[in-house]
Amino acid sequence: MKRMAAIVLGGSAGGTEALKAVLGGLDPRLPQAVLVCCHTGSETVELLCEMLGHVSQLPVIEAGEREPVRGGVVQVAPAGYHLLVERDFHFTLSADPRVNLSRPSIDVLFASAAAAWRSALIGVVLSGANADGAEGMWELRRLGGCAIVQSPDSALARVMPQAAIDRAGTDHCVPLDAIAPLLNRLCLP
Repeated sequence: MKRMAAIVLGGSAGGTEALKAVLGGLDPRLPQAVLVCCHTGSETVELLCEMLGHVSQLPVIEAGEREPVRGGVVQVAPAGYHLLVERDFHFTLSADPRVNLSRPSIDVLFASAAAAWRSALIGVVLSGANADGAEGMWELRRLGGCAIVQSPDSALARVMPQAAIDRAGTDHCVPLDAIAPLLNRLCLP
C-alpha cells in the first residue's frame, strides 16, 4: 500500500466536535503531519488547540509563519490568516481576501497541500454550513490525493460535506465515527 505523508482536515459549523471525534481516535503512532483548518469565528485558535489537545494523543499546536510541517503533530491554522504549505514543507500565512467568506480557508489549505504532497495526501471534509473545502478537495483529487468526506447524514451541518461530494466526489464517504479508524488503516503500516 502507498505511503501517505500528510492529512488535512477542514470543518466549520459542527466542525469542532467532529475534529474532537476524529483526533481523539487517531493512533498516537501516526507519523503523518496532520493539518487542521476550522472556522471558529474566534480571534485566536488557542482555545481550539487546547480543546483538541485534551482529546488527541498527538500534540496539538498552532501553525506559524515559515515553521516546518511536522510529522506526528496536529498543526492548526491560525485565526485570521490563510494557511498554505510551501513545496519545501514550511508554512506561509496569508492575509489575502477571504475565500468562501472564510479566512483561514479550507480550500486554500487543501489546494496548497495538494500541490506539495500530490498523491501522498489525504483530505478530510467534516461538518460545515458553507461550501469551503469543495474546490480544495477537487484539486486534491485532481493531483491524486485521497478524499474522505463525513457522510452528510452524520454531520451537524451537512452543507460542507455535501458540497465536497458534489464538486469533487470522494474516495470514502463515511460516518463521523468511522473516519479515525479509516485514517489509522490508511496511514499505519
